[in-house]
Amino acid sequence: MQLGAMHRTEASSVATAGLTDPSPMVRAMAAKAILSLGSDESVAALTPLLSDKDEFVRREVAYALGLTKSRKATDSLTQLLLNDKKDGVRAAAAVALGEVRDESAVVTLANVLSGDSRGSTKKKNKTEKNVFVLRAVARSLGQIRSRAAVPALVTALSNEKLVNDVRREAAHALGMIGDPAAVPALKVAAASGDPYLAQAAFESLRKLSP
Repeated sequence: MQLGAMHRTEASSVATAGLTDPSPMVRAMAAKAILSLGSDESVAALTPLLSDKDEFVRREVAYALGLTKSRKATDSLTQLLLNDKKDGVRAAAAVALGEVRDESAVVTLANVLSGDSRGSTKKKNKTEKNVFVLRAVARSLGQIRSRAAVPALVTALSNEKLVNDVRREAAHALGMIGDPAAVPALKVAAASGDPYLAQAAFESLRKLSP
């Protein structure tokens, strides 16, 4: 942790030894301590740890990859989102993809939000049900700001079977993207009985139609 706090290339180089430490806690802490190496070198060093046996390590490595902002991490993060068995790790991968902001991740994120499991290597492909994962996916689609995400976000916003936490994130994301095609769905959501969902939709509408 102290080496990482120095924000120096030399310190991060020393910290790379922690990536192979027997302790999961040390491996996890080293993941962020090496980021001063630069994005490409950090991605190369971190990617192997996405298959670490420890859930905490995989999660922290995913977050660290998001901090690199490198599109070279996109493929590994999308596979982690689709295939990891742990909700926390999948959510971390979704958050990281929003930090990277690579438009090539939009299809995968939109499919997860829509319940489409294409691309998963699991024996039994299941619709994502974890609320934190779905919220992170919706938020990341907003951060990427691609209009290709609008149909999936509108569908999520309009789906009354989804928990309102996810629908609120979809409303926020649509406001971030700024596509007028979302206005009808946002107007309906602005009249929702859930005041928080209604407020989120109203704020997005103000961005689209001041």
